[in-house]
Amino acid sequence: MITHHRDLSIDFCGVRFRNPFVLSAAPPTDDLDMVRAAFDAGWAGAVLKTTSVESEPVSLVYPMMSAMHSGGERIVGFGNIDLISEHHIDVVEQRVSTLKREYPDRVVSASIMGSRKEEWQELVRRLEAAGVDIIECSFSCPQGSMGEEPGAMLAQSIEATERVAGWVKSAAKRAPVVIKITPQVTNIVKVAQAVQRGGADAICASNTIPSLMGVDVDNWVPYPNVHGSSTYSGMSGPATKPITLRTLAEIRRHVDLPITATGGPVTWRDAVEMMLVGATTVQFCTAVMHYGVDIIDDLQDGLAFYLDDKGLKSPTDLIGKALPHIVGHGELPRDAKMISSVIEDRCVRCDLCYIACRDGGHQAITLKLPDRLPTTDPDKCPGCGLCVTVCPADAIEMVKK
Repeated sequence: MITHHRDLSIDFCGVRFRNPFVLSAAPPTDDLDMVRAAFDAGWAGAVLKTTSVESEPVSLVYPMMSAMHSGGERIVGFGNIDLISEHHIDVVEQRVSTLKREYPDRVVSASIMGSRKEEWQELVRRLEAAGVDIIECSFSCPQGSMGEEPGAMLAQSIEATERVAGWVKSAAKRAPVVIKITPQVTNIVKVAQAVQRGGADAICASNTIPSLMGVDVDNWVPYPNVHGSSTYSGMSGPATKPITLRTLAEIRRHVDLPITATGGPVTWRDAVEMMLVGATTVQFCTAVMHYGVDIIDDLQDGLAFYLDDKGLKSPTDLIGKALPHIVGHGELPRDAKMISSVIEDRCVRCDLCYIACRDGGHQAITLKLPDRLPTTDPDKCPGCGLCVTVCPADAIEMVKK
């Protein structure tokens, strides 16, 4: 249950969102009743799962999902080999009309994918006629020969990205056009600049990471096992958040287009981090599939209390605030010497900092007997920070030497 009474609204491409939290184009938006449930719970918007024209064959395989687990945590990374909705544009345009009629204050977006100019533009026209608020274009799934090579992602081609973005934008008469790109490129800034040259209104950054989610060591078949075979998955989930943060920061620092973020957020803190490096809205997928749509309560409460704590008026005030602190490696200060310091009343005596420093650091930590309290030798500690990262109790801090 929401406990705050704060205005969390934000403007993205001229469209008002009641809060910055949106469902991304994924399984949770591929069913009308599921989107209804999300809107009832409090989500500001949803991007309906990527659709295509009726003539485009859709052949799904099952099972299509797998996961990476680590250290007792479930679904640190989530793998999916599902590329597109089984529902063509005729179904999706009806859903758009229904949702806009039933939820006029929510933002209904739809993701599209075409194989040629006529298809892209037909999808745009039909969605606008249905009343869609925003059109998102999937340039980050295999697009056949539209990229530089068959099977490549469209956004892996600078030229194709600019050209197709122009096709879509020229067909859109009302709805803003958002291009969803992939982080699997050499230079994400050049791709974003191609989106801008094509005339698109915003960027969605970014999508899943092509991955092999694991291998069954008993039968040697990678996951997911589809009747003895497998393929590379698109990995989402918490493991991808650092890649998303870097992608967002690079785009925001070099391209003057609003960004909707996706890739790894689970909590309100994750969303705030993405906004601090340039995102305006944040799209959620894996977290909803794991924990359900009701996480929206925690997202809204967390953001509201955070803004109050920081004395900020609006979520808009967060956008890009971390960017001035990102510099090149050569620009980092080198005169401030740091050392680790143990906060004694928090220490749980697990020895992890001692072991990490002994075998992977600078052998600067010893255990003071009889209670095994870690102690840092200031003459040996260069301040690398390894002990801070392994401490499970937040019992170590870095202080000036």
